[in-house]
Amino acid sequence: MKVFIIGTGNVGAQQARAAAKAGHSVSIFSSTSEEAAKVAAETGASVASSVAEGAKGVDLVYLAVPGSVLGSVAVELQNIDSKTVILDGTNPLNATFSDLDITGVSGAGDLQGLFANNSVVKAFNTVFAGRITSPSQKSPQLQAFIAGDSADAKKVVAEYATSLGFDALDVGGLRFARSLEEMAFLNIALNASNSLSWQSAWSLSGPEKLA
Repeated sequence: MKVFIIGTGNVGAQQARAAAKAGHSVSIFSSTSEEAAKVAAETGASVASSVAEGAKGVDLVYLAVPGSVLGSVAVELQNIDSKTVILDGTNPLNATFSDLDITGVSGAGDLQGLFANNSVVKAFNTVFAGRITSPSQKSPQLQAFIAGDSADAKKVVAEYATSLGFDALDVGGLRFARSLEEMAFLNIALNASNSLSWQSAWSLSGPEKLA
């Protein structure tokens, strides 16, 4: 799979590392060229000269940027192939990190409103950066919760998540992106207020599916 990751902070860098290890063709972009070059050297990813250039001909665009800049990034992605899936791995935190900054139902829903031809899928936002490359470390296999309105787009994201070692779980339409964003916000708040190790994650457990 051809994967383009926008953002090379903790999340973006770990996604690039995990995706390259899984055998995907990975390209990255960062507003800081030095940071992009460092991540590329560490992961084997190639560096795109711009968002528009990096998004050409890829299967998946992974957004690993602050929620506050999604609007400007979306503008640069307007002319990409309609089959390219937009994976929103962000959390729409406000400037003080005290709440979510959402106009409509969810941050991912607001983002989808900026795309007429591409499907937005919410996933990975509930997974801390430190667990992206170790989805099974010291615990059961982590789940990648996936929300979106396109079954085909969710299938692409599920295949990607599975290749990284996650248990892909389709939680429904993009409406449930709001639930995932609230789950992530709660996990962030719990780790910050309790001095936890930023390794915790949500998991749906219970009986197996009925026959």
